Amino acid sequence: MSTEKSSFVQEFEKKYVARLKDREFDFNVLSFQEKVDPKYRRAQIRYIGGGGTGMHNDQNVIKAEGFTLSTMLLPPGSEGPLHLHHDVEEVFFVIKGKAIALIQEKDGEEVYEIPLDTRDCISTPPGVYRGIKNHTDEEALFLVMIGTKKPQLPTYHEGSELEKIRIERQKAKAAAANK
Repeated sequence: MSTEKSSFVQEFEKKYVARLKDREFDFNVLSFQEKVDPKYRRAQIRYIGGGGTGMHNDQNVIKAEGFTLSTMLLPPGSEGPLHLHHDVEEVFFVIKGKAIALIQEKDGEEVYEIPLDTRDCISTPPGVYRGIKNHTDEEALFLVMIGTKKPQLPTYHEGSELEKIRIERQKAKAAAANK
């Protein structure tokens, strides 16, 4: 076996290998949520595609062809708010720490909590509200996989502050695209 890298291997690595040392812990991508409530502070670390945050222009990720994959750093006491993906399932896999998965039927009132420990996994189908929170004193790290290369941005409960902001951001993006 050769230890010298061929041009094929060099190009393959550029296109299909994402290393932690080259990742950004992006606390800004979801900062609009944190402005609504500081408990929503968390960081996305993108590997394949932009995930559900809509960061599809990140040139430092492996191009998504069929799904997205990122990790999420959830500081103690932080929470990913309940949100809905109409078009796709979403998987949370706890790499380190503990978390509580939140689920709610689309037209339901009750929010259910499902405790997750290290290496536990939950898959949420389209049309079910989902969220995740860290109820411990230590940070939690989990993998997030979304089953399409370019998911629609999630929605939030109708009339909620996060949904109002999502709509405003969507309008601003559309206006900028029409200029």
